[in-house]
Amino acid sequence: MCERNDLTESLYFRHACKRFDPTRTLPAEDLRFILEAGRLAPSSFGMEPWEFLVIEDREFRRRLQPLCWNQPQIEECSALVAIVGRIGAVRDPEYYRAMFARRGLDAEATEAYVRRYEEYLVSLESIGEWVLRQCYIAADHMMVYASLIGVDSCPIEGFEPAGVGEMLGVDPQSARVALLLPLGYRIQPAPPKKRRPFGEVVRFV
Repeated sequence: MCERNDLTESLYFRHACKRFDPTRTLPAEDLRFILEAGRLAPSSFGMEPWEFLVIEDREFRRRLQPLCWNQPQIEECSALVAIVGRIGAVRDPEYYRAMFARRGLDAEATEAYVRRYEEYLVSLESIGEWVLRQCYIAADHMMVYASLIGVDSCPIEGFEPAGVGEMLGVDPQSARVALLLPLGYRIQPAPPKKRRPFGEVVRFV
């Protein structure tokens, strides 16, 4: 296990990197390590309602950039991960029954989980927004684990969802791009991290 000080240091290392060094390439094994962190992230009901599209081609990213408020990270990073929320999947009985079946429970317990899950879906104001929230858990895992190995990241919500989704071939009837996550190496020092004091953020009740 990692030492606490090492983990804390990685949290101070992580920042929303605005400019990446376009001359540095993220090693394939490091990229896979980061993506694996996302794959192993927790999700509500264990539905894993995400897909990670890895965009390494710089020319493609250059064409994508105008749809992302012309943010330089899109083109400068080593790899761009589009985290896609699979909204249609979580509503598909075949999908969610298969996900529950992995637990190895007996038929009665599995059906109980299915009923509870279906009732939960009905109670949601927006299944789509629920799925996108799950995607942020996966994104957080990727960013934290990236920082542990000295890789920079920047969660990006500033983009045109329909246009980006169309370029990436995402079916708008069943999925949506939740956020974009550039990965690579900073080209300039990170600014000092500013956060509210622990005592203002944490209350023990």
